[in-house]
Amino acid sequence: MSYALSSDVGGTFTDLVVADDQGVVGMHKVLTTPDNQVNGILAAISAAASASEVTESAFLAACRSFSNGSTVATNALIERSTARVGLICTKGHGDVLLFREGGKENPFDWDLDYPEPFVPRHLTIPVTERIARDGSVVLPLDEAEVRSAIKALRELEVEAIAVAYLWAFQYPAHEVRTAELIEEEWPGVDYSLSHQVSPIAREYRRTVACAMDASLRPLLTGYLERLEDGLREAGFEGSLRVLTGSGGIAAPSELVRNPLLSLDSGPALAPVAGRFYATAEFDAEDVITCDMGGTSFDVTRVTAGEIAVTRDFRIGHERLNIAKVDCRTIGAGGGSIARVDEGGLLHVGPESAGSVPGPACYCGGGSLPTVTDAALQLGYYDESYFLGGAMPLSRELAAEAIEAHVGSRLRLDVDQAAFAIWSTVCASMTEAIREITVKVGIDPSEYVFVAGGGAAGAHIGPIVEGLRGKAIIVPRTAGTLSAFGGAIGDVVREFNRSFFTNSDDFDFDAVNTVMRGLEDEATAFLKRCGVAKDLWDLQYFVEARYQFQDRELTIPLPHPRIESIGDVRRVVEAFHDMHDKTLGSCEEGGLVEFVMWTVRAVGRRGMTPGAVRENASCSASEALRGQRKVFFDELGRKVTTPIYDGALLAGGSMLDGPAVIEEPTTSIVVFPGHAVRVSELGNYLMTVL
Repeated sequence: MSYALSSDVGGTFTDLVVADDQGVVGMHKVLTTPDNQVNGILAAISAAASASEVTESAFLAACRSFSNGSTVATNALIERSTARVGLICTKGHGDVLLFREGGKENPFDWDLDYPEPFVPRHLTIPVTERIARDGSVVLPLDEAEVRSAIKALRELEVEAIAVAYLWAFQYPAHEVRTAELIEEEWPGVDYSLSHQVSPIAREYRRTVACAMDASLRPLLTGYLERLEDGLREAGFEGSLRVLTGSGGIAAPSELVRNPLLSLDSGPALAPVAGRFYATAEFDAEDVITCDMGGTSFDVTRVTAGEIAVTRDFRIGHERLNIAKVDCRTIGAGGGSIARVDEGGLLHVGPESAGSVPGPACYCGGGSLPTVTDAALQLGYYDESYFLGGAMPLSRELAAEAIEAHVGSRLRLDVDQAAFAIWSTVCASMTEAIREITVKVGIDPSEYVFVAGGGAAGAHIGPIVEGLRGKAIIVPRTAGTLSAFGGAIGDVVREFNRSFFTNSDDFDFDAVNTVMRGLEDEATAFLKRCGVAKDLWDLQYFVEARYQFQDRELTIPLPHPRIESIGDVRRVVEAFHDMHDKTLGSCEEGGLVEFVMWTVRAVGRRGMTPGAVRENASCSASEALRGQRKVFFDELGRKVTTPIYDGALLAGGSMLDGPAVIEEPTTSIVVFPGHAVRVSELGNYLMTVL
C-alpha cells in the first residue's frame, strides 16, 4: 500500500489528506504551530500513521508524494515580517511605490492614512538608464552607479534586492546586466528582476511585485528547507510538491524562483475540490466554493467549468498584477473574536484567536469569545467530540467569555449573545459571496454551493438560504477541503507578457514571437516539474479591451498562433460576446486593443480519489448517537435535537432538520426547513425547502 499526502497549513489548524492506492481518503486535523509550521505538519503525519497502525517512519516510507500549501508568505506580507529589501530603479522614478496609481482609491475615507511604500524611500536608489518603448537605448546603463547602489544597499544591511526598470518587461537587457553586477559585487545575496517576476506594463504593480518577491525569497527558501529536512529525517523519500495561488501544484524550486506563487496557496485549491464534487454529484459546471476555517472565510467561483482567475490581486494596501485564483477572503473563521464597541455595536473579526491561545473553549488560555465559542454554546458542537474527541472543549469557559464580553454589554442572555455572534458572522460571509456574484452580475441561485472548512457546516444552510440558493454539497472531506484539492489538483502555472497591439493594425510577427517565448517558458516549467509530455496541456489567452477602457477581459485563444485577419476577427468576436455576457453591452465594430498574452501550462495528474468512508453502512436510526439541546432562531429557543454519527451514515440516508451530523473533522447543522441526503459517493447533499 502506498499513499499520496496533501497538507494545508492554516492560521488555526493544519489539515492533512491521505489518499491510498484504492482512492480511499483519510483526513486529519491538528492545531497549527505558528512558531514553526513544520512541527504541525509532522504532528498531522504522526496522527495519520497512528490511524494506520504503523510507525511514523514506516508510514512515510510508503508515501510516494507530499503536497504542501502554507500561509507563510501571505502572513509575512500582511505582518510586514519579510526580509529587508532595497530597490534599484530608473532615475526619475524613485517614488513609484509611494505614488502607487495616483492616490487613495476612496478619497473620502478619512480614517485611512496614506500607506507607507513597501520599500522605504531611503532604501530606493535610482540609477541612470532608459530604454524607449521601441527598444532603442535612450540612456545606457551607468554601471558605476549600479555598483555604487549595490554597495550602498549592502551598507544599509538589506537582505535582498529588487531591480525594476522602465520597459524592462519587453527589453530586459539592463536588468539582466544589473543582475550580473549584483553577483559580482555581492555574491550570494537574494535578488529579483521585475521582467521575470511580473512582465507587465503597469509600472507600480510590476515594481511592488518585484519588491515583494525579493522580500519573500529568504523566508520561503528557509521554510522549504525546513520542511524538506523535517520530512526526510522522519523517513519520507517520495516527491515533494507545493500548492500555488494559481490553483495548482508545482515543484518547490518554482517557489524559490518565484515566491509570489505561494500567496493564498491554500484557498486556491478549494475551488479545485469544489469543482470535483459538483461534477461528480450534479455534473454541474457553475460552482461557488465556501471554505470556513479557524481564521478566515474564503469564497471562490467556478463558471462553465473554469475557475475564476484574477490579476488584480491585493494584499494589504498593495496591488499586484499576478495571476491567482480570484478568492474573496474575510476574517470570519471559527477563531474570529467578537467584541462590542463603545457605541454598542457587535463586531466579529477580523482579529482571530488563532491556535494560540485559541478560542476560550479550547482551554488554552484564551478569554475572548469567538465564533467557535458561540457555536458550542448554541449546541452546534459537542464539547466531548470536537475533532472526533481528540480535543475536548469547555462549554463553561465559552459561556463565561460570551457573557463577560458580549452578553453583559448588550443585555442579552448567553444564548441570545451567542446567536448574535453566530448571525453576525453569517451576515459577513453572505456579503463576501455577493461580492463575487451579485456585484459582478451573477445570480448565485444558479450555482451549486460546496461547503468546506471545519466550521462551514454550522453556517452554510442559512447563508445559502439568504442567497436564495438551493443545492449545497458538504463533502465528507469538508473539514480538509483545500488539502483535498491539493491531492487531486494538476500542475498549473501561467506565463504572461505585455505586448500592445489592436484589431485594426495587428502585429502578427511580434505577437507570435511573444507566444512562442511564453510557450517555451511553459514547457520548461512542465519539464522541471517532472510531468510526462503526454500529460501536457497548453492553453492560450489574451487580455483585451475597447479603446479608452481601463479594464480588460481574458479571452481564450483557439490556436497557439494568430496568423490571418480571419483569426483576428474570431478573437474580436469572442471579445464582443464575452463583454456582452459579463458586462451587459458590446460595441460591434469598435476598435479592440490587445494588452497581455498568456500561456497556461497544465500538467494533468489524473488523481481521482473515490470513497472517503469504506464502512459507512448504517441507516439513520442506526447512526443516531443521541440527543441534545440545540438553539434555532426559527424556533425561538433550544430544542431537543437528534445527533447523528456521520461516519456511519450509508448512502441514501435522508434527514430532515432540525438535526446535527457529527464528522471527525466537522459538524453539519441541518436547520428547520432544510433536508440532507447522503449521496452514494458519501457526501451530504443539502437542500433548502
